[in-house]
Amino acid sequence: MSGWFLLELLSEEIPARMQVRAAEDLSRLVVEGLAAQGLVPTTAKAYATSRRLALCLDGLPVAQPDVAEERRGPKVGAPPQAIEGFLKANGVALSDLAERDTPKGRFYFLDIHRAGRPTPVVLADLLSEILPRFPWPKSMRWGDRSERWVRPLENILCLFDGAVVPFDFAGKTAGDSTTGHRFLAPQPFAVTGLEDYRVKLEQACVVVDTDVRKERITQQAKALVAEKGLTVDWDAGLLSEVAGLAEWPVVLMGKIDDAFMTVPREVLSTSMRTHQKYFSVLDAHGSLAPFFLVVSNMQSADGGARIVAGNERVLRARLSDARFFWDSDREARLDSRVEALNERIFHAALGSVLAKAERLEVLAAQIATVIGADPEKAARAARLSKADLSTEMVGEFPELQGVMGRYYALNDGEDAAVAQAVAEHYAPQGPGDTCPTALVSVAVALADKIDSLVGFFAIDEKPTGSRDPYALRRAALGIIRLVLENHLRLPLRPLFSAAHALYASVVLDLRSVDRVSEELIDFLADRLRVHLREAGVGHDVITAVFAKDKDDDLLRFLARVEALCAFLEQEDGRNLLVAYRRAANIVRIEEKKDKRSFAEAPVVADLEMDEETALSAALDRAIPDSAGYLEQEDFTAAMAALACLRAPVDAFFERVTVNADDPRLRINRLRLLSRIGAAMESVADFSRLEG
Repeated sequence: MSGWFLLELLSEEIPARMQVRAAEDLSRLVVEGLAAQGLVPTTAKAYATSRRLALCLDGLPVAQPDVAEERRGPKVGAPPQAIEGFLKANGVALSDLAERDTPKGRFYFLDIHRAGRPTPVVLADLLSEILPRFPWPKSMRWGDRSERWVRPLENILCLFDGAVVPFDFAGKTAGDSTTGHRFLAPQPFAVTGLEDYRVKLEQACVVVDTDVRKERITQQAKALVAEKGLTVDWDAGLLSEVAGLAEWPVVLMGKIDDAFMTVPREVLSTSMRTHQKYFSVLDAHGSLAPFFLVVSNMQSADGGARIVAGNERVLRARLSDARFFWDSDREARLDSRVEALNERIFHAALGSVLAKAERLEVLAAQIATVIGADPEKAARAARLSKADLSTEMVGEFPELQGVMGRYYALNDGEDAAVAQAVAEHYAPQGPGDTCPTALVSVAVALADKIDSLVGFFAIDEKPTGSRDPYALRRAALGIIRLVLENHLRLPLRPLFSAAHALYASVVLDLRSVDRVSEELIDFLADRLRVHLREAGVGHDVITAVFAKDKDDDLLRFLARVEALCAFLEQEDGRNLLVAYRRAANIVRIEEKKDKRSFAEAPVVADLEMDEETALSAALDRAIPDSAGYLEQEDFTAAMAALACLRAPVDAFFERVTVNADDPRLRINRLRLLSRIGAAMESVADFSRLEG
């Protein structure tokens, strides 16, 4: 037999950022705890709202399974002390034991039969253990209670198959009732089942499922803006947050005063999102419309008019501050703020932000020369790139750094490419972020990331495990995307050396440039594995190419990887890989046995069989052809040249005995096999391939 279980912990407001994790933790802790007691539900679903944490289990056995255990004791005839110790440890008398024969002799046995406990009893004990140690990121005590919870606990609903599971926590005793919305339906009501719980909460103006709340917000918002021919500027993070703030979400539309529409769009949307949790609205052209959407937790008789008026009044004050910052910041030129960066520390061991900007100025110009961008514009953009950190707007909204720099640069009459590079030099900041394509922007973005990587590696502040306080993994992925997505032929070692030299002129105790460069190449290779994993490229393919040549030209490196992937997708490539492994294994074993190398060229006169001669001739063609294509960086053609070896290699292994009785033939054939490995390993280290 099985039944259902319902637990709801009602409290004061739970921060939205903690809700999803709390629901997952509650489900995990309870389900794992029950499983350890032999109780496994068929379904488990956890919910979280701004005031409640709930768990619904179905198909839960009504009791633990009975346990039958046979416990072996001392051997019959053992010393009395051993027998008495066993009896005392188990709380039984000698008459309770049975004697049984075993392959090792006759022993005493204790038969234990333990009836399974009812599930409600197990649940009560389990919850009394879990709740006091619930892993909230932050928790509190209240009143004279010693227990901790995220916010003061108000009620506990706990039922198994309709009966209350009796336990106490934080001064509250579990019962069979709960309450609805704090203002719209505060009256308590009893619960009789899982579906009854959801239905009655809905009637009491509480949507307990987060996904359902998100869907309601989405549909209401779309309906509101559609009436005006507008669209919502969706923000997934904001949607999750407001869904966690309202148990009964009601979307309302407010108006932005026209006087504020001259302020940059990013400022308005950031101010609304950060401070007020409002969604921005776009017109048919994708421009910011003078409206906003607010998600209320109330349903009022006037259709939300007073709520909208109140939010408009608060927003007016917020945007007045933003407009003041905008007007005030433009009174000084952006380039006049550069010197103030000397008051900001980039890192205690690496100097100020001004020092970083000056390094970027040199490095960006050097990169621009290599990739075909204007070095003067790149240098100018690099010098201005951090200047907006000294503005009041960025001080209020740090997420607008770069964005505001662009606006202020354009206001000062800077070149459009320079202003764009100031805005884009932080990008890309993640896998979903757009990668700059304008070459001046690319040069400054690369300079910024290379400077950070070289600096922190030079003082041995590298990422370790999951710890990456300076976001160096993100910087490395940014370099990879900038190079690959813009198809740049850009050797990185010279740039690492240049960046290191810029540090070395002012920073003491740096690690050597050669060591830093090698570690950074390895680090980028690791990040490239992550980057290519989504494209289905195996990590072993990257390792095979990288082990052959630690190429610092990422575009050329990727071409090698793509050629090897294409080679392995062909039947000839896969079969040749099998043959290579067979040949390499034979040579390795025989070299170890003979304690010598077989790397010498085979003697043509000792090639007795046609298959030996054919393989030798194929190698004579494939090796120079492959080398020529490698020189031309035509890696696909180099792989194709090797693929031509498949037929003669197969024929060789089918008809030729490598370890012939004649030592002369054996050595010559091992040299021929060794040549197969040398030919293939000129392209990649095939021994690193796993498949």
